[in-house]
Parts: sequence; structure tokens; C-alpha cells
Amino acid sequence: MTNSTHFGYQTVAEEEKVHKVAEVFHSVAAKYDVMNDVMSAGLHRVWKAFTIAQAGIRPGFKVLDIAGGTGDLAKAFAKKAGPGGEVWLTDINESMLRVGRDRLLNNGLIVPTSLCDAEKLPFPDNYFDRVSVAFGLRNMTHKDAALAEMRRVLKPGGKLLVLEFSKVWEPLKKPYDVYSFSVLPWLGQRIAGDADSYRYLAESIRMHPDQETLKKMMQDAGLARVEYFNLTAGVAALHTGIKL
Repeated sequence: MTNSTHFGYQTVAEEEKVHKVAEVFHSVAAKYDVMNDVMSAGLHRVWKAFTIAQAGIRPGFKVLDIAGGTGDLAKAFAKKAGPGGEVWLTDINESMLRVGRDRLLNNGLIVPTSLCDAEKLPFPDNYFDRVSVAFGLRNMTHKDAALAEMRRVLKPGGKLLVLEFSKVWEPLKKPYDVYSFSVLPWLGQRIAGDADSYRYLAESIRMHPDQETLKKMMQDAGLARVEYFNLTAGVAALHTGIKL
């Protein structure tokens, strides 16, 4: 039997979801950063800056950025880790990875890149000081397997940082839904020429585990001292955990 999962609000075969998610990000890669700025009113930059500060990257650190897309976090991490550090930019989507690689090169940063699946990371155990994933976990089919892999490649004492859209403060739920399902697809059509991909992104946020559920998933994956920070009334949340 073929296992099923969700793609937004649709139920699809697991293999089909992989291809559908790939199509979404192939479609939006060229306009991804412009759309992020427009749909979040620039707040995604504030959320990422907070994540970078919480990461506490020091010179010489080894850092893995999963689903790193256009390279925002990897760029900041590479500058902080310095020439003695090692920062990897990875993504399962070739179009997104290419945009990120080119952007880093344009900023004078040469970092290793890898096209890889977060559920099967091609790195040894206990290798990285920090592992991050920003706005990528909700697109993964087996989130528990991906979190276990992230923990595996962390050194003892290393930190995992998961920045993701989350459950918004209840009084804001109705206006947030109107924005997500009416305004966001319209913006996607006007700016990226693709309303359907941004409708999926809105649906995928609703299907993603809420703050407490994700905290429990990280604990079940073997991470300790798991905590989360609500950002902009829970529109996004940063979860962190330590490998003991």
C-alpha cells in the first residue's frame, strides 16, 4: 500500500507530495525573496535576525542550514563563523539552492552547497555545532525523521533552531485567515504569476504542528531544553533544542 500524507488541504500519496512541493518551489524560486518581503511586510527579516542572534555562532563553528533556500541564514552564519568555520547551505530543491548559491557568491562568500533530503542527511554523526531550518520543516513529509536526522548530525552540546510559521494568537485568527486565503494568492499571482503555490503555502501553515506539538516532537526526537519564542503574535515561532 502507498502511504498518504497532506499537501496543503489535499490528501496525496507521499511520493506525490515530494513532487508537488518541488513544483511549488521551482515555480516561486525567482521571486521568493520579493514575495517574502511583500507578504510579511519585511517581518521575515526580523524573525531571521532573531534566529541568527539565538544561534550564537562563533568563529570556527560548523553550521548546517537545511532547506536554506536563498541563503539568508547561511550568509549571516558564514560571516560569523569566519574563514575557520564551515557553513553548509542545503536544500532539496535545485532551483532554490541555485538562487542561494549565486546570492552567496555575489556577496563574496564561497560556502559548500548540497542538494539533499533533510530526512536522509549525507553528513556524519556529531559533526555540526548548529543546525538550522527556516520555513522548511512544514514542507517535509516525515517531520519526525527529519528532526531525528538533525539531532544525529549535531555534536553533543550543539543546538537545533527551527524557525517556522505557527499558530497565531486567537483574536487575530480571522483577519489572518482572510489575508492568507484571499490576499496572499492574489499577491502571488500579481508578483510571481502563481496564485496556486501561495494558496498551498497558506494551507501548509494551517497543517503544520502548533507550538506545543512541535516542542513535543523535538523532545521525542531526543533534544533537551526545548523552548520556543512566539514572534509577531505567533505568526511565526522559533523553537530551539540542545543535543546532550
